[in-house]
Order: sequence, then C-alpha cells, then structure tokens
Amino acid sequence: MTVLTFTIIVVFALAAVAVKRVPAGQVYSLYRNGKPVRLLQPGTHVVLPLVDRVGHRIDLSGRVMRFDASFAEATPVQGTVYWQVLEPERADAVIESADQLIRSGVQQALQTENETDQQQRRDVACRLKTSLNQQLRERGVMVTRVELDAAA
Repeated sequence: MTVLTFTIIVVFALAAVAVKRVPAGQVYSLYRNGKPVRLLQPGTHVVLPLVDRVGHRIDLSGRVMRFDASFAEATPVQGTVYWQVLEPERADAVIESADQLIRSGVQQALQTENETDQQQRRDVACRLKTSLNQQLRERGVMVTRVELDAAA
C-alpha cells in the first residue's frame, strides 16, 4: 500500500466520522473537550472528527417508568410514571439520572399520603404528578401522567 492510498483512506475515514445523522424525535448533545458545545437537532450535521463527541442521545418522545413505593403508613403501592423531555438544553445535564430523580420524587411525595380507595387514588396520582413537575420542570423534564396500582 502506498502512502497516497493510505492518505486517501484516512481522509475518507475522517470524513465519514465527521458526519452525524440525528434521527427524527431525538437530539444529540455535542461535547468538545468535555464541555457541552451545542445540540444537534434531527438531520445531518458535520462535526470536527477526533475533537467533538456525542455526549447524550436524548429521546424526545415519551418514556415510561415503573416504580414500587409505599404510602406514609408503609402500605406498598406500585405505579407508572409517564414522562418526556421538553427542553433538551436543560435536560442534558440530568438525563442520565432522570429515572432516579423521578423515583426519589415519588417516594418523597407519597410519604405525606395515606392509602385510599380507587377514586381518592386518582387524586393522589394527580397531586403526585403536580409535585414531580414542580421538581422537574426547571430541568427540562415533564411528567405527563401518573397511574397508581395497589401492590400485590
């Protein structure tokens, strides 16, 4: 292999690495030297190879998280939280720990609630959603729905 052939292969490889395609419904955070530079919206982008890297692939569609918790009187409860990223710029810093933030928020909010019948359980879910959104809104994440089920 000649030097010219090797150089051509390296140039094509770097050009291929420099092109990033972001699928619809996602946003990529671009990092340079360990610091966030910008967000790549859906589409095709050219980045600096060997300098820029994709830090997070943020899915903008809704997500579902199951949880096990307990009411203030230690009655177990299971449920589902539906959430999504609304502001990727803010969510980039916490996207890896979003599930943990939601789980801890659920546990804190349920510590003030008592076990209830089915109709009151819907009210508890509504208050839980409001409480979670107060904590998460500033981080670019929104809870869209909370469902509580009786633990088996």
